[in-house]
Amino acid sequence: MTTTRPSLQLARRSHIGPFLAREWRAWPRQLAGAWRSSLQFRTIIITITLTTVALLGAGIYTSVSIGNDLFQSRLSQVLLDSNRAATAAQSIFDAADSTNESSASTLLDSAQTSIRASSSSRLIAIYAAPGQDQSATTFLPFASPALTVDGVITAELRREVTDGAGTQTQYWQSVALDNGTGGTEPGIIVGTPLTIPGAGQYQLYLGYNLADSDQTLRFVQQTLWIAGLLLTLLIALVAWVIVRLVIDPIRVAAETSEKLAAGQLEVRIPEKGEDIIATLARSFNGMADSMQGQITQLAELSQLQQRFVSDVSHELRTPLTTIRLAGDVLFDHRESFEPAIGRTAELLHTQTVRFESLLNDLLEISRFDAGSADLNIEPTSLVHLTEDTIEQMRPLADSTGTPIRLETPGGYVDVDLDARRIRRIIGNLLGNAIEHGEGRPIDVSIDSTASAIALSVRDHGIGMTAADAERVFERFWRADPSRKRTIGGTGLGLAISLEDAALHNGWLEVWSQPGEGSMFRLTLPRVRGERLESSPIPMPTGRADAEGSHDEV
Repeated sequence: MTTTRPSLQLARRSHIGPFLAREWRAWPRQLAGAWRSSLQFRTIIITITLTTVALLGAGIYTSVSIGNDLFQSRLSQVLLDSNRAATAAQSIFDAADSTNESSASTLLDSAQTSIRASSSSRLIAIYAAPGQDQSATTFLPFASPALTVDGVITAELRREVTDGAGTQTQYWQSVALDNGTGGTEPGIIVGTPLTIPGAGQYQLYLGYNLADSDQTLRFVQQTLWIAGLLLTLLIALVAWVIVRLVIDPIRVAAETSEKLAAGQLEVRIPEKGEDIIATLARSFNGMADSMQGQITQLAELSQLQQRFVSDVSHELRTPLTTIRLAGDVLFDHRESFEPAIGRTAELLHTQTVRFESLLNDLLEISRFDAGSADLNIEPTSLVHLTEDTIEQMRPLADSTGTPIRLETPGGYVDVDLDARRIRRIIGNLLGNAIEHGEGRPIDVSIDSTASAIALSVRDHGIGMTAADAERVFERFWRADPSRKRTIGGTGLGLAISLEDAALHNGWLEVWSQPGEGSMFRLTLPRVRGERLESSPIPMPTGRADAEGSHDEV
């Protein structure tokens, strides 16, 4: 067992790397999702960003201002100190005996001593001015080791000091001084022209180290960074607390609204305090109480209406059956009656049949409204079911001279469906097509895919406008009420067909164009309960627009 543990640990480690990589790659997507979905996260991020920008700008301005002030203050001290040292050295040179060359070394030592005594700098250099004939004097150049480094006393600075000879003007330049450990420190070199009687023009250079000022500036900058970071975190914390105090009641209101929309009419927002949030909660709860009362009242009225329709339909069945039997007897003997009485018997028979159909449709609608409609599922071939329905509608089609053409590239597979309801849908679609097809051919198509099966009924009659197509599935609605009807419709056929399709988790859609006819398409899932994504039969394209009703369950 001990020999397998290292290999297991190595295997675990080999999976950690890809896992962490996937986690890192998922962060941007998660942050983007949090930005879109969380008002609290978005508010805090915006607050932190704006605070950081403001503090960064203030910090940079403060740091630059303090740095400039420190430099200018130190520069003033340096120039004053250098001027004092140059004046003391020039006084010694002016008081010396220029004819006594043997005292040159002593004079130079005295000048150096006076410069050190008058100045805080220990970086001293005395050079002859460029072009000075040093063979005529015993004054030799002198410089501290730190000032002999290339680039410390630049040629540009020496040229400016030479040009200012005899004016006692000071010239300075910022430089980097060697700190003795291989690094550099900021400094200033001040150059002043000197005149040595009997020797000519010389130049005094004093170096000043600004490491103390630089350290002070770094301390100030570090303090500003730390203070800015702490202030940003503090503001972020304050923003989080404040936003949470505001967002939490909004979140509770949103959750309560979702519950109300889902039908939980008894939920309410807790009311605490007397502030604006409490006022919002009271107003929301009052609205919820009013909505609950109205919805409850409407539900009760709807139930009463459904019960009334159902009861009336049931109660009318008994007298209607009696009237139907009596009417059938009269209708069967109409030939033996006088013409007027015979015609009356025919009208009585026709309207009785229509009345019975209307009662059946009203009962079916009441079942849908009450949610008590159910399916009698059995494996059925949609093609065979359509062929049977077409044969039943054939006499009506022949009476109007309307040919019905059936195309079945697919759909022969058995599908679990309620044959009675699907037959009713097909019958309604065929009846409408015959009614409005103007005697032109009706094309019926059936096709299927791995997930869906569809049936379409296409006529080439008068068609409908887009506004009519949007209302075609409404109850008791007719596109042209004044149009003479060859079959006794109740105005509920398409509404019931839409409900039948919805019970099967299917679609019933319509396309229509004035003068080009209409097409109704029924799409059903091949496996009961699956969600439809597309239909095997496309809608017509071209000049006509695919308008109509699309109910998806």
